[in-house]
Amino acid sequence: MAQQRPTTTAAASCCPPKPKLGDRELLSSDQAGELAGLFKLLGNDTRVRLLHALVKSGELCVTELAEAVEMKPQAVSNQLQRLVDRRVLGARRSGNNIYYQVVDPCVTSLLDYGLCLVEDSEGRLAEGNGSGRVGAASELRS
Repeated sequence: MAQQRPTTTAAASCCPPKPKLGDRELLSSDQAGELAGLFKLLGNDTRVRLLHALVKSGELCVTELAEAVEMKPQAVSNQLQRLVDRRVLGARRSGNNIYYQVVDPCVTSLLDYGLCLVEDSEGRLAEGNGSGRVGAASELRS
C-alpha cells in the first residue's frame, strides 16, 4: 500500500494557483525544453543529495555540504554553482565561507513528490503490481 506523503507548507506556497496539468494546453516546444532542462539539472544524484541536505539544514557552507555527501569541496562547489546559475539556490558570503540555501520553495515539493514516486513504485514492484514490462498492460486487459 502506498504511503501518504505529509503535506508541506512549501507545497502550498510553491506556485501561484494554476489550472490542473490535464486542463492546460499542451506544452510548447520551448516550455517542454525548459522543463526538460530543469529535470536534467535535478537528474544528478549529487545535486539531489545536496538539495536534500540544504532542505534539512536550511543553510550550509561548501565544507559542511562536502562532509554531508562525502565529496571533495571543489566537486561540491561545481555542483552548487550549477544550482545557483538556475536560481534554485542562493548564496551569501560570510568571511571566507559561502553559505547556500534553497531559494525556490518548489524545490522542496518537487523533491518530496519525486521521493514519493520512488517509494510508491518500489512498493508496487514489491507487491507485484507494475512489473515494468511493456506487454504487462495488455496482458491485464485480456
